[in-house]
Amino acid sequence: MLLHIIARGRIGRSPEGELVDRYAKRMGKDFKVTELPDKGGSVPPPTLNPVRTVALDERGRQLTSVEFAKILERWRDDGVREARFLIGAADGHEEALRKDADLLIAFGSCTWPHMLARAMLAEQLFRATSIIAGHPYHREG
Repeated sequence: MLLHIIARGRIGRSPEGELVDRYAKRMGKDFKVTELPDKGGSVPPPTLNPVRTVALDERGRQLTSVEFAKILERWRDDGVREARFLIGAADGHEEALRKDADLLIAFGSCTWPHMLARAMLAEQLFRATSIIAGHPYHREG
């Protein structure tokens, strides 16, 4: 299953960008990042079907890493070919996008800069794939 981050803003050469690149290399061909301008432009249509859409949103569900992995594993086992993760700009997502998403998730009750949220999401996607594969990267206490 392709794990596809679609994010507003250019991350460029930054510490956050280096983190995203690090996890992208670990995940290989099953991971993709698409950057959109801060304003304007639209989310590209899916290239694979079926697809699920996840929007990062401050009002979304707060999941543990294991819960997140179980959702991705279930989607994969159900034949989902692409999971798209949408990160909005500073003002968040439009209501229509939030309403159409299959899942809304939040990284806690704090507000995070969207560039840092991108790096955190890349790490959580790598962690989820490690959990699914039984790799020791994720250690439960």
